[in-house]
Amino acid sequence: MHRVDKLTVAAVQMVSSDKLDANLMAVERLVHDAVKAGASLVVLPENFALMANNAAQLLSTTEPLGEGPVQDFLKRLSAQHQCWLVAGSFPIKTTVNEKVYACCLVYNERGQQVAAYNKLHLFDVDIADNKGRYRESDTFKAGQEAVVVDTPFGVMGLSICYDLRFPELYRQLLQKGAEFIVAPSAFTEVTGRAHWSLLCRARAVENSCYLIAPNQGGRHANNRVTYGHSMVVDPWGKVMVELGSGEGLAIATLKKTDSEKIRTTFPAIQHGRFSMTIKSD
Repeated sequence: MHRVDKLTVAAVQMVSSDKLDANLMAVERLVHDAVKAGASLVVLPENFALMANNAAQLLSTTEPLGEGPVQDFLKRLSAQHQCWLVAGSFPIKTTVNEKVYACCLVYNERGQQVAAYNKLHLFDVDIADNKGRYRESDTFKAGQEAVVVDTPFGVMGLSICYDLRFPELYRQLLQKGAEFIVAPSAFTEVTGRAHWSLLCRARAVENSCYLIAPNQGGRHANNRVTYGHSMVVDPWGKVMVELGSGEGLAIATLKKTDSEKIRTTFPAIQHGRFSMTIKSD
């Protein structure tokens, strides 16, 4: 694999609807614009393909891992644009009836699916917004493993949305060699306003790594409101680029020398005295 010292990335912000085809058209347009702007790694948000109105609609789009029209579309798109593509989350079949994985799929510049991460932490909370009650575990099965993948820029760690609240996962990614991390999300407006920037910056700082965090950002057809403010954070916790609400691209260039310098001159990672493991179901 050819190694690079700089990487231009695009965090794609969407306002996905309940129309699969319309969302995929938006993805195609946004990936084209990101690559045209110089990005060689494009990261889509959680629920990029569908912000479902109900569980039945979500389950109707489910595909087996590695095959199906949406995965074929993602393969074609990454190969066509010769970019690495991180497809935020998409429902992938499990062995449990009526439950799916929220799966982050990664494609290399040749259109090969090179990694798949099943969301470990499911969003089962009550929030003071117009939806009020969120129970991802009603439809989703939790993943079992922290996942990293080697890229030309270095080892990329994978996470999804609610994972941001669990620093032990990011420490596991670090122990697996992660040099930068993606966190495709669909943070609610209420929780995003309170915690989004704080969590993104904290995960970057404590692991001395870049964090690429695309988010959904607006009012959706199912009346859910997401926060937006997609961002890229550097290893010192500086927000390199941040959007507001609505569709858009947060583009930044990562430099390996910058992250290596911080890990060398401020070696907090090496000073850690606790090891963490992820509990299996």
